Amino acid sequence: MIKFALIKERKTPPDRRVVFSPQMLKKVVSQFPEASFKVESSDIRIFRDQEYRDAGFEVSEDISDCEVLLGVKEVPIPNLIPDKKYFFFSHTIKKQPYNRDLLREILSQNIELYDHEVITNKNNGRLIGFGRYAGLVGAYNGIRAIGIKEESFKLPKAEDLPDLKSMLAELDKIKIPAYKFVLTGSGKVARGAKEIMDHLKIKKLSAEEYLRSEFNEPVYCKIDVLDYAKRKDGAEGSRQEFYKVPENYVPDFMKFAKTSEVFIAGHFYGEGSPVFYTEKDIKHKDFRIKYVADISCDIAGPIASTIRPSTISEPFYGYDPQTGREIDFLDPSAISIMAVDNLPCELPMDASEGFGEMFLEHVIPAFFNEDKEGILGRAKMTDQGKLTPLYSYLQDYVEGTE
Repeated sequence: MIKFALIKERKTPPDRRVVFSPQMLKKVVSQFPEASFKVESSDIRIFRDQEYRDAGFEVSEDISDCEVLLGVKEVPIPNLIPDKKYFFFSHTIKKQPYNRDLLREILSQNIELYDHEVITNKNNGRLIGFGRYAGLVGAYNGIRAIGIKEESFKLPKAEDLPDLKSMLAELDKIKIPAYKFVLTGSGKVARGAKEIMDHLKIKKLSAEEYLRSEFNEPVYCKIDVLDYAKRKDGAEGSRQEFYKVPENYVPDFMKFAKTSEVFIAGHFYGEGSPVFYTEKDIKHKDFRIKYVADISCDIAGPIASTIRPSTISEPFYGYDPQTGREIDFLDPSAISIMAVDNLPCELPMDASEGFGEMFLEHVIPAFFNEDKEGILGRAKMTDQGKLTPLYSYLQDYVEGTE
């Protein structure tokens, strides 16, 4: 028998998501009777404590008797319980400075950390996450910005709607201008954004057709790395090489920036990869992008106009193409930026249900089949007060010597 706990989210701003909904927990224990669950009481979780009680689960302030603790966002240092197994997004695998002390404390408290971000298959493909919902809400927010700035339609905030179905119903009420939308990425985020484009019945084009012509209706194209980057030597490139040796490539996105009004960024950006556009590129007379929905949200990096993250409460800001500084997003000269970095929080119920389905499919079985697929082994970052071999590259980060 393994005793799991759903922990209370304590990070600020509050996050209402959870790994398992009450109904999904019932499904877990029906499939794996050797798993038991306790739910830490929470006043912010999208599912109320009573809903878990009604589903037959104990809700308590004390989860110290549980072995495996399941959360979403980082656990604040004072709330860590020594000698436990924790699952959450630690935001440390890229050596993020703001979480260095968290990883140090995890090591000193002999905690086994399993990061949701590195729960992968044998080919290093991510198995779980909130990417689809980031894409859905990010694209919705990008379209919402158009309506607000141009006073052409009004969409409510996604967080003010009960669920995804309601959000899609709001889109059915509006008319999109005859803009060209370029969407980057090939993963769950980009696929989520594509769902919004397709729900709106916006015509999808190949990159070639998109670049070649203008249209009297809204259109979009979904592009991948070899569309927006090219080899320095002019030779034919490959996705595999791009991800392994991104230094061999240079940007090739400006051809899309010169023919698109809206840029929805749903790509993964790796260290050393070419940028999309620079401050100088934005000043080019043919730069056409007016709206950026930066779901990837890499600050001061590949997309020069993304100069800070935005928030759910204030999702939009303006970028002045001439000065490179922030201005009111309603300013006629501004490029409107949406760079909310916690988009799935706006659809906490749907996002939690989707996350729980993936966690049940891929992670829970590993606890009871001797981890035959290596799921837990690849995701374990710390063990017995040390970094595991896969994550030994973080040692200089922990020591502060990188």
